[in-house]
Amino acid sequence: MKPAKRVTIRKSSRFLYPMVGVVAAMLLLGIGGFFWLTTPGKGYSIGGPFTLENSAGKTVTAADFHGKYMLVYFGYTYCPDICPTTLNVIAAALDNLGPRAKKLVPIFITVDPQRDTPQVMQRYTAAFSPDLIGLTGTPGEVAQVAKEYRVYYAKHVTGPSSNDYSMDHSSIIYLMGPDGKFIAPIGAEQSPADMAAHIGKLIS
Repeated sequence: MKPAKRVTIRKSSRFLYPMVGVVAAMLLLGIGGFFWLTTPGKGYSIGGPFTLENSAGKTVTAADFHGKYMLVYFGYTYCPDICPTTLNVIAAALDNLGPRAKKLVPIFITVDPQRDTPQVMQRYTAAFSPDLIGLTGTPGEVAQVAKEYRVYYAKHVTGPSSNDYSMDHSSIIYLMGPDGKFIAPIGAEQSPADMAAHIGKLIS
């Protein structure tokens, strides 16, 4: 696996969150913490069939990944900090796993299909790792897969233009088994080495 390129987060006016957005993000991270306190793989029906579009514009279904472990993360390309930071850690963790990373497919699913076209997703995911698969779709398709994974997301308007908005969303990494079933949430706050060690204990 090639070393992941690191993304420099630039501060600009379009990335400035109102305080309410910051507070919402903190609350969402708390929701993620609730998941990590539960017993992995028990008590929740997480994941399921989906139909989305990859960065080449081809239709992709959940069945296409059967036989591989999946690391699934929901976010969006205009995300100012949480998403790029998390994807950087995932890419570095896969590097730390070495040959065992071949058992895993890292997947980034957008919650902002309005702006995250296949072309946008291709450019964005390539900045982190050539192995990171970006998936988008229609608003209905994205809503369906978010429901399957129990992901919260909502548009937060920040200005008068149709593109003046951010997306509040939960920040959880899902480790899914080769059979497509949920195994465990993976803490995004971990270092790449700790994440790799955690994942390494859960994949056979």
